[in-house]
Amino acid sequence: MKKTDSKSEISRRQFLNYSALGLAGLTILPSWTIGGVKVAPSDRVVLGFIGLGRQALSDFRGFAGAPGVQVAACCDVDSIKIARFQNRVAEWQRSLNVAERCDGYEFYEDLLERKDIDAVAIVTPDHWHALMTIDACNAGKDVYVQKPLAYTITEGFEMVKAVRNNRRVLQVGSQQRSSREFQKAIELVQSGAIGHIEKIYARVGAPPTPLDLPEEPVPANLNWNQWMGPLNDPNIHYHPDLCPPISLDPVQNEKLWGAWRWYRETGNGYTADWGAHMFDIAQAAIGMDGSGPVEYIPQGYNGTKYATMKYANGIVMTEQPYLEDNESAQGIKFWGTNGWIEVARGYLACSDPSKVPSELAGNRPLTPEQMRERMAQAQSAAQQSRQAERNRPSNALSFEISSPHMQNFIDCVRSRKNPIAPVEVGCSTNTLCCLANMALELGRPIKWNPATLSFDDDKEAESHRLYYYKYRRPYSLY
Repeated sequence: MKKTDSKSEISRRQFLNYSALGLAGLTILPSWTIGGVKVAPSDRVVLGFIGLGRQALSDFRGFAGAPGVQVAACCDVDSIKIARFQNRVAEWQRSLNVAERCDGYEFYEDLLERKDIDAVAIVTPDHWHALMTIDACNAGKDVYVQKPLAYTITEGFEMVKAVRNNRRVLQVGSQQRSSREFQKAIELVQSGAIGHIEKIYARVGAPPTPLDLPEEPVPANLNWNQWMGPLNDPNIHYHPDLCPPISLDPVQNEKLWGAWRWYRETGNGYTADWGAHMFDIAQAAIGMDGSGPVEYIPQGYNGTKYATMKYANGIVMTEQPYLEDNESAQGIKFWGTNGWIEVARGYLACSDPSKVPSELAGNRPLTPEQMRERMAQAQSAAQQSRQAERNRPSNALSFEISSPHMQNFIDCVRSRKNPIAPVEVGCSTNTLCCLANMALELGRPIKWNPATLSFDDDKEAESHRLYYYKYRRPYSLY
């Protein structure tokens, strides 16, 4: 990577070329089983994990179910999390009767130098996604990177270039694309089951807020400078909520998700955290993969009740509740000329119930009260079983079942085909999320041209940190 502060642009022609490479042959309905066929040694896929927090444990469980996968290395800025991950991998390896080995690293560059690593899973805070992905692609590794794809718009463009120039496979961790209820919702919308789509309600949650956590001493097991990486805001300092601590003796996993995602200085709030899921599905359904809205109107502007995104084809998407009796539930409602479709994790409903397969009907999203009750039950079960404690984060449910998504990635690593959530799709969704937050912070509408990947002579938007972020030295995007 060049150590320079110079800024480069990705042209529309380049992006179209990359998109043609990336979206051709896109898998719509992946096959995530290998039919019981024994995987040959030549088809073994060797993984390295970068970032070993709460989400990494969930992703590891997903990859562990894929035949022919080996996890040979891991990396984190917290030495205790390295040890925990190695223990989990060792337990899994023993169950498979294979040699127990998973080498640990503090610096991801050392892991990328390993010639035996075929692919990496990047499960770090968002501000590290771009640099790690680009370096991994340049090192000849395929990449599974958690969503959202990046922290800024420009980072996403550079990641597209790195993936395509190096002919790598990249899967974004937008695992809802591999879930049957969302695939069916997309199918129904695209088939015209509810007529022409006019509007979409997509509930994702609140935007980020300014960092207000007090500074605390950095624990000896944590390399805080490495955690910071390219972040340059002087207001950022260590607080355990940003990088939740764990313990091995006694066993105590993270008590919360890393709070870095909720603050402007370190993340993009629910807008990106859940927007990378729900906005992603909405765009897939209306044929806007690789594109996006042309105008973003922030909540509160001239009486605008909800954050509003307008597409060139006339469809309007608003970030608002899609269930009248459960306003906090994340999900989507498509409104068509002939009815509606609601979809969330484990839930699919339609104004015409006959269009929903019986095996996908029901499972209405839990209210906050029901969720707290379920979480309490899960915590109680974990306390009763040491095995359960090892297999799930403490004080929480396992919200994600991602095995099909991981299997799709592994299949594509072998076949060299494009996965269900390729880099171009992740880039367009990330751009949408960033632009929505930019409009809110600027306090006015923003117009964006998805065809040219540019603003309409909006210099203020062009200079916004979520479009282009100047890394602290010695880090550089170019």
